[in-house]
Amino acid sequence: MSNSSLLRPYSLAPTGLALPNRMVMAPMTRYRATEDGTPLPVVADHYAQRASAGLIVTEGIWPSRRGQSGWRLPGLETPAHVEGWRRVTDAVHRADGRIFAQLMHGGRQGHPLNRIDADVPAGPSAVAQPGPVHVRDGAKADAVVPRVMTPDDIRTAVDDHVAAARNALDAGFDGVELHGANSYLIHQFLADNTNLRDDRYGRGSVADRIRFAVEVVGAVADAIGAGRLGLRLSPGNPQFGMAEADPGPVYRALLAELDGLGLAYLHLTDDDRYPALADLRPRWSGTLIANVGENHEPTTRAQGEAVLDAGRADLVSYGRAFLANPDLPRRFAAADAPPLNTVDESRLYTHGPEGYTDYPALDDLAVSRP
Repeated sequence: MSNSSLLRPYSLAPTGLALPNRMVMAPMTRYRATEDGTPLPVVADHYAQRASAGLIVTEGIWPSRRGQSGWRLPGLETPAHVEGWRRVTDAVHRADGRIFAQLMHGGRQGHPLNRIDADVPAGPSAVAQPGPVHVRDGAKADAVVPRVMTPDDIRTAVDDHVAAARNALDAGFDGVELHGANSYLIHQFLADNTNLRDDRYGRGSVADRIRFAVEVVGAVADAIGAGRLGLRLSPGNPQFGMAEADPGPVYRALLAELDGLGLAYLHLTDDDRYPALADLRPRWSGTLIANVGENHEPTTRAQGEAVLDAGRADLVSYGRAFLANPDLPRRFAAADAPPLNTVDESRLYTHGPEGYTDYPALDDLAVSRP
């Protein structure tokens, strides 16, 4: 397997990072934070175990309390958050890894029972996500109608992303990924049904619909350097009730605005309803990370190789496969490796090491054999 395209080194040129392989650990929500949003000590162990990935992208991290979408999700707002994440980045770097922080503003995604300030979240328009929603302690509640963001709220959201990005670099991250996918705030401005605004951030034109995304990316790029910034998008993804009847014109216009900035990468999720990789790859001149497993079965080695070999991406992100297999690149390289571990679904959203840091690596399996 040494000739696999997934195992070839890659230079992520804008960052100066030399990646030992083309396998990216995708961001995945895991709820391993304290109630104030500080990552638990076990988070450092989890990411350090997976440092052989070409690049790690963390779980979504809220940039401020205004963007908190879930209870015991981590933040990057306070000195305690920064110190907690510094322990994570130190552990990953000691293991020769590379790690980006994903900033995830929830927008309408949130509930007073899940927020430190117990307030109603704000989004582009007064459109609730489909309910019921999960709240703390395993309960469920009706979704709330979000407060409509004012122009001042929008400027504050941009500023919150900038402040959190600076905190990420202070915490030792190699860069930042903005979460513009999977129903969170940037995606809410891009989508048809969550953006019903009639102002310069709304439905007047494609240019209005992409304005918030362009402003956030531009402001963060100015603050930390475009070469340390990536963006994740999921055109057409219906997760959490999102609707985009014709994603193509919106995302083509967005990439036309952003392609010349020199970003570290674009992290793009393919979808059955809209072939994003085929349509947008020719419109992006920089590094492209493909994710082909969203809302499907876990991505296989062969699927990742096919994407690279067809020239549709430079890197491929793996989610569930990395959760259950901390040494995934080594497993893909070993001709005699046993079948991959499978994810313990019952422990995905608990708060301890079980189902988080206790998945066996190949060396563990070898020691356990008689």
